[in-house]
Amino acid sequence: MIEFTYPWAFLLLLAPALIHWLAPAHRESRDSLQVPYFERLVALSGEKPRSGASIRRRLVIQAVAGLLGWGLLVSALARPEWVGKPVKLEKTARDLMLAVDLSGSMEATDFSGADGEETDRLSVAKDVLKDFVVGREGDRLGLIVFGSAAYLQAPFTDDHETWLGLLDESVVNMAGPSTALGDAIGLSIAHFRQSETENRVLIVLTDGNDTGSRVPPLDAAKVAKVEGVTIYTVAVGDPETVGEEALDMETLEAVAKTTGGSNFVAANREALSETYRRIDALEPASYDSLSYRPRKAMFHVPLAAFALLYITAMPLFVLAARRRRRSAHD
Repeated sequence: MIEFTYPWAFLLLLAPALIHWLAPAHRESRDSLQVPYFERLVALSGEKPRSGASIRRRLVIQAVAGLLGWGLLVSALARPEWVGKPVKLEKTARDLMLAVDLSGSMEATDFSGADGEETDRLSVAKDVLKDFVVGREGDRLGLIVFGSAAYLQAPFTDDHETWLGLLDESVVNMAGPSTALGDAIGLSIAHFRQSETENRVLIVLTDGNDTGSRVPPLDAAKVAKVEGVTIYTVAVGDPETVGEEALDMETLEAVAKTTGGSNFVAANREALSETYRRIDALEPASYDSLSYRPRKAMFHVPLAAFALLYITAMPLFVLAARRRRRSAHD
C-alpha cells in the first residue's frame, strides 16, 4: 500500500484557487480608439468592458494541464512511499558466558569419551559443550578460560561456529596450572557491563578450588548479583577428592546461591551431559521479537509523470494556439 510521509502537503492543492480568488488576473493598459459603434463591438465579442484593460482567454487544455501538473508536484512533495507487508525479526535476548577451567587437573583421564575409552576431563567437557551450544541459537555466547589467571577467549557473539572453534583451540595449562575462579567471575562481570541485554547468565565449569584469585569467588558473586548476572557452577570430578585437587563444593554452592543460580556436580560424562540439559531447561532460549514494514520511496513517480506531461502538453499548446489564430483570421 502507499502512504505519504507529509500528507499535510496536499493542502497546497488549494493554492491555485486561493491565488485566483486573492490575486486577480494581470491587466495591462493600452491605447484605444474611440468609435461610435463601441456597444455593437462589445455585443459581438461577448467581452465585458472595463476601463483600460483586457483579459486574454486561456485554452481549456492549458487549464487542465496546469491543474494536473500542480497536483503531481504536490504529490511528489508529500513523499509517497510503498509500504510492504510486516517483516518479523527475532534477536537474541540473552548473553551467555561460559567460563572453562584449563588448570592442570583438567588433564586427568578419569572420564570416558563417547566411544567408551578413557579420556581427559577437558576433552569430555568440550564434547558436552558442543551439544549444549546446538540448542542455544537465540543466545550470544562468550568464552572465558582460566587457570592461574582468567582470559577472554571469545567475546559475546552470535557466530556459534567461531565460538566452537575457539573452544576447540583451548588446551590444558594454556592459562596456567592454578585455578583463579574469582578472577574468571570478575572478568565475566566486566564484559557483561558492556552488554545491553538484561538477561545475563554465567556458567562456570571447574574441577578444583580457588588457588590465588585477586578477588575471592564469593565477593565476585556478590558483585555479579548486583549486576544482574545469574551464575551456574559445574563441579567436574569426584566431590570426595581430598588434597590439592579437592573440589571446594562449599564455595561453588555459595557462589551459585548468591546469584540465584544452581550448583551441579558431574563425576562422569553422563552426569555432565545431564547437568547441561538441566541448565538448558532452567534457561531456555530467549528471543526478542521485532517487526518492521519495508518502505520504498515513490516520489520519483509523480515527478516523472509531471515531466512527461510537460513534454507532451507543450506541443499541444502550440498547435492549439495556431489553430485558434487561424480561426480568428478566418
